[in-house]
Amino acid sequence: MVKIYPITKLVKEAKQPRGGYINPKMMDIIKLGDGIDELNSNENINKGLIGTAVDYLSRFMSGSSVEDAFKISMKGSMIIGEEDKAQEMMLDIKGLDDKSIENAVKLSGFDVCYRTENANYYKPVDSIKPDGATIDNIRTMVERSLKFFEKYGPKVLDGFSLEYWYGDVVIKGDGDFITKDTLWDFKTTKEKPKSDHTLQLLVYWRMGLRSEYQELKKIKYLGIYNPRTNTVYRIDVSNINGGVISEVESKIIGYRN
Repeated sequence: MVKIYPITKLVKEAKQPRGGYINPKMMDIIKLGDGIDELNSNENINKGLIGTAVDYLSRFMSGSSVEDAFKISMKGSMIIGEEDKAQEMMLDIKGLDDKSIENAVKLSGFDVCYRTENANYYKPVDSIKPDGATIDNIRTMVERSLKFFEKYGPKVLDGFSLEYWYGDVVIKGDGDFITKDTLWDFKTTKEKPKSDHTLQLLVYWRMGLRSEYQELKKIKYLGIYNPRTNTVYRIDVSNINGGVISEVESKIIGYRN
């Protein structure tokens, strides 16, 4: 049986050298404006779900179709036979009004069925009810993301999938955004980037160079944007040690040549 190994799990389990293969302290830090202090302090739903909704709404509001933006959610809904409900929610996502945001959050709740391939982790989306403070925060973070794209964009690709087979294992992951020269990952945590976040970007980049995506062959920077803190973290790939790259390709991804 083929085993699916998500890239996010791969990097969390990886044994990295002290400070990480890419120490987050190596990244340039740029504040883009108001940060976490301007958001409501309390939210009533899971932070991971908020992050997914912000990600997908940012894709939609920056030009992707709603079908493309929420494609993982739709795949998840099909696994548990809830595609009709998911379709209704998707059709009601029209912008950043309260109803659209609520539907985006609920729809994002189907993701877990696809990403884990285990319906036992699924929480019925009808029980997901973001309150006014949570909806306001999501709206603000998406608006910040759109301003981020005005400065660093436009995006040239989003929601791309990467896979690599070796033996009976498939390493698989979904990237967030690519602009002209940067591979971006969006994080909505309160914390600064960690070494598993930078390793995830490095793995995406190196796998992308062997993929069909021409956009990933033009990457000059790896970046993280956090719309919660409204902060950009970025590193020039020319500053990444070649030995580090070789070790990640062989020991983490599993490339043999």
